[in-house]
Amino acid sequence: MNLSIQLFAQARDIAQRDRIEIELPAQATVADLRNQLVQHIPELKTIVPHLLVAVENEYATDDTILKENIPIACFPPVSGG
Repeated sequence: MNLSIQLFAQARDIAQRDRIEIELPAQATVADLRNQLVQHIPELKTIVPHLLVAVENEYATDDTILKENIPIACFPPVSGG
């Protein structure tokens, strides 16, 4: 399945683009997506383990199964006060 992932903040800056297209097999998970992000953009390796992944506007865990044609976004954790 073809997935379009929107990148934000530091992930976007490192990748030098705001969106990436990734091909994954059916029943792929967020963990699979993380691995493919590093394969496509090795410079993301240091931040990928810390990225928050939102699937259909909800935070997802690494075992969340992905589906084609759904919104997926990756961004670093946000802190502040």
